[in-house]
Amino acid sequence: MTAAQLVAVGASLFDRRLTHGRTGNISIKERGRILVTPTGVSLGALDALSEIDDEGRHVSGPPPTKEAFLHAAVYRARPDAGAVVHLHSTHAVAVSCLADVDPADVLPPLTAYYAMRVGKLPLLPFHAPGDPALGPLAEEAARTHHALLLANHGSLVAGPDLLTAADAAEELEETARIHLLLQGHRTTVATVDEPEENR
Repeated sequence: MTAAQLVAVGASLFDRRLTHGRTGNISIKERGRILVTPTGVSLGALDALSEIDDEGRHVSGPPPTKEAFLHAAVYRARPDAGAVVHLHSTHAVAVSCLADVDPADVLPPLTAYYAMRVGKLPLLPFHAPGDPALGPLAEEAARTHHALLLANHGSLVAGPDLLTAADAAEELEETARIHLLLQGHRTTVATVDEPEENR
């Protein structure tokens, strides 16, 4: 995955309203380098990327997203990860605001693709965007889950490559939308093997 491909994926996520305004951030890791989207830039208008180290510190390029530490935390927890996608997609954020959910597994596996691409989805407690106190919590949770939901905030998904991570984040958003549409209705769940990333 190249920097140009990261820019293209960012534009696709933005154009399909999977994140809005100047929210969300994505990164790739290859040959020991972590490239992440800069601060204050829409995913639909990327023209340069930032480089950070494995602690989330700025190495080169424009200043990185204030949530670079989250990307670094996930890469430390999951050495095989090649990409991280953090979105503020509408339905996932809505689910992250619900009371009385199971923080160990926020969304039921309503579809086979969600069960395969996401699996169990823990909810991390609310921290203001950019609060470094969230880093250790994300790192711990990411050791056993490749997809996380941040309370009142959005999703954070890792994958072996950017397209796989983006697919899982999109599947999470679609399942959140279905879950909200089904509120008040009895449902069944899809039972398939847990995703490889969670094993």
